[in-house]
Order: sequence, then structure tokens, then C-alpha cells
Amino acid sequence: MRRREFVGAAGGFVASGFVGRGVARPAPARIRAVAFDGFAIFDATAIVAVAEAVAPGRRRELVTAWRSRHFEYQWLRTLGGQYAGFQRTADDALSYAAKGLGLELPGADRERLVQAQADLRPWSDTSRAVRELRAAGLRLALLSNMTEHMLVESLRRAGLADSFEFVLSTDRVRATEPAREAYAMGQSAFELSRNEIAFVAFAGWDVAGATWFGYPTAWLNRTNAAAEQLGAEPRVAARELSPIVHWLTSGG
Repeated sequence: MRRREFVGAAGGFVASGFVGRGVARPAPARIRAVAFDGFAIFDATAIVAVAEAVAPGRRRELVTAWRSRHFEYQWLRTLGGQYAGFQRTADDALSYAAKGLGLELPGADRERLVQAQADLRPWSDTSRAVRELRAAGLRLALLSNMTEHMLVESLRRAGLADSFEFVLSTDRVRATEPAREAYAMGQSAFELSRNEIAFVAFAGWDVAGATWFGYPTAWLNRTNAAAEQLGAEPRVAARELSPIVHWLTSGG
């Protein structure tokens, strides 16, 4: 959806792949647009504090199990033709994770956690990076498994509502990343060739999915995680946005 028409760890805990700061290779064509995964723009680690409040001393354990199962449920539902949105799968995964850890989480606590993950805030380097990309004439989109409402409201709170031309939730195609239908939304929205659209991923598996689809990829590996062994590598990888912005604005 065009921004003007309709006018928050997760990924952080399951992201994988390690590449040093600023390790880059040239892209095959000039980049004209950039699609960001939601977790590349928004920091989901604030959920840890809420998890501590409802499960004292076991917050990391709970969040890690929850996030891992959450993505697994999204993928399984896509593969099985039983798609459900981000918040629905989050609630189901949280219930499973809590039981698996032997934790008693009343419905009110589960709801508190699920709602807290929708209250996203940008990473500290997000606003500057977005300004630099826009100043360089690059078109921007969010392309995420999150709901459109989560993404729109998070952009609004961050003061970035006018910077993104499209907000693309996988709810539109009822297939989560790394399904090809999900990544194809970016190409359809921008009406550009795949090698003119860079995809900035937060998770190593998302790098693979977008690379397989045909996008030049950048990996925002903030957790310094180990590389996935899937035969697909990003063009550039870094623990912060600055090297990625440099790659994008220097012609790709």
C-alpha cells in the first residue's frame, strides 16, 4: 500500500549468520529501491523486559523458545495452506513455549506479551539511515511477516510514515517469508526488476529466501550470529546500518 493512501527480538533471537562489518561485494545492477524486513527497522528486544515481569528469571529462555516456535508456526502454516497472521501465530507459539518450559502463563500475561511485541520502536540508527537513503533518491518499502497495522503504527510513532512508499505485509498473499510469494510483493509494488531492488534482512534465513528469489541482499546481523548454510550469501553484511547505507548509496 502506498504510504500516502493510508495516510512495533525476534527475529533478533533467531537471526543467524556471521559476516564482519562492511564485508561487501558489488551488486549486478544499480539499486533503485530498498525493501526492509520489519525487524531490520524496528527493535523487538524490548519484549525481554515484559517477559521478565511475567516470568522472573526466565525471560531469555522464554523469549528464545517463543520466537523460534513463532517463526516455525508461520512457516508450517504457509506450507500447509493454513495461513494465520503474525499475532495469532505469536499467541499460539507463546502458549506452546510456556508449556514446554513448565511455565504457568495466565491468559492476561500471554496477551500482555503478544501486545507488547506490537509496540515497536526503531533501532537507534534507523532514522538517520532512512534519511540518507531517501536523500540519495532510493525508494523504500517495508516487506514483513508482521501485520500491516503493526508496521503502519510503528512507522507513525517513529516519525517515518512519509519515508516509506509501500508497507507490504505477508497477510496480503497469505504466505510468510521465505515463500516466493512474499518477496514478490516488492517487485510488484515497485514495478522494477529484481536486481534493482535490494532486500535488507535481519535473519540469516531471510537473507537466503530473498537471495533465492533474486534480490541483491544485505544482512543487518545485529546479533553477530553464525551464518546459515543454505548456499546463499548477502552482498553486504554488517552489525549496523551505516555500511549497508554506504553500499546502497554508492550505486549498489
